Amino acid sequence: MKKNLSSNDKLIRLGIAIILIILYYKGVLIGTVGIISLILAFYLTLTSLISICFIYKILGINSNKSD
Repeated sequence: MKKNLSSNDKLIRLGIAIILIILYYKGVLIGTVGIISLILAFYLTLTSLISICFIYKILGINSNKSD
């Protein structure tokens, strides 16, 4: 699969994931919202590491301009 995330996009995703995880462990996000935020943080981290966003793939978006 072709990579479709730019470096900036990956950094933003990791930053949001870190914020969501911190908010969960500080008790700001609790219950169902907390679990959903952890799942979203996992997805954002995974896509940042592999440089492929499946939602971008479905929508035809490519922020990686090196291709």
